[in-house]
Amino acid sequence: MVRQTRKNSLVGLAYIGPALLFVLVFTVYPLVQMAWMSLHNWSLITPPRWVGFDNYTRAFDDRQFWVSFGFTLEYTLIITPILIVGGYLLALLLARNSPVRRLTRTVVFTPVVIGLGVSSLLWYWLFSTDFGFVNKALQALGVIGDPVVWLGVDADRSNLAIIASVVWKVIGFGMILFVGAIQAIPTDVTEASLVDGANARQRVTRIVLPLTLRTVLLVTLLSVIGSLLAFDQFYIMTAGQPQNETATSVFFVYLNSFPYLKLGYGAALSMILALTILAFTVVQLLLTRRSHE
Repeated sequence: MVRQTRKNSLVGLAYIGPALLFVLVFTVYPLVQMAWMSLHNWSLITPPRWVGFDNYTRAFDDRQFWVSFGFTLEYTLIITPILIVGGYLLALLLARNSPVRRLTRTVVFTPVVIGLGVSSLLWYWLFSTDFGFVNKALQALGVIGDPVVWLGVDADRSNLAIIASVVWKVIGFGMILFVGAIQAIPTDVTEASLVDGANARQRVTRIVLPLTLRTVLLVTLLSVIGSLLAFDQFYIMTAGQPQNETATSVFFVYLNSFPYLKLGYGAALSMILALTILAFTVVQLLLTRRSHE
């Protein structure tokens, strides 16, 4: 019996071995290396020099970093409800299986498979001042007279344009997860609610939403993490302009690590951001467990 148990353990370890090796090589080792780098003054052209926690002390006194961190939080607080509420509403409309709804789900989900860099370039062209489709369409509709400079001049306008591009790119991901969760609700539950005379609003608020709450929390977690790590769309569409007002935390880490050749300081900033995301993830997992109980 003991031999059989040991054999099963070895077989299980053999199955998970490749995945475990992948995590160790591409996740754990880089994190350890980054933590070690954060304790050094290290550029790309000079040997590393031990400085202890000086990089972290400097980070907490760096006003520009906290400005970029605050902008990232603001962006996260704006875009996350849009993605969650919009994705859920689309899922409620498209959850039933019919040819039209299946086609619509496919159309909405298609941008998800496009790379974020490619979609950012697409929207950079769409928001172009001189020949962009957005200005041409708004002028044709009589909404604006002269072309609007969407990107790089006004921070709020740039942020609005980027949010529009990300919603187009990402909202289909949450929609598909919500559709799966809604379709997994047992039919006898919904049929019983119909027999009891529940209207559409009552079915959504008292049956569908509580039974899909774990999926809502999961999508919220993924959305927040993705927003806190936002880089590609801001780098491509605004490059932090105007005057670094649209520079996210990751963008600021990139500037310090490579253009400014401060790998150690950039690693310290990355560790602070990683710990922030870890704290939020722990809170979210606790909420998910509580909702399950």
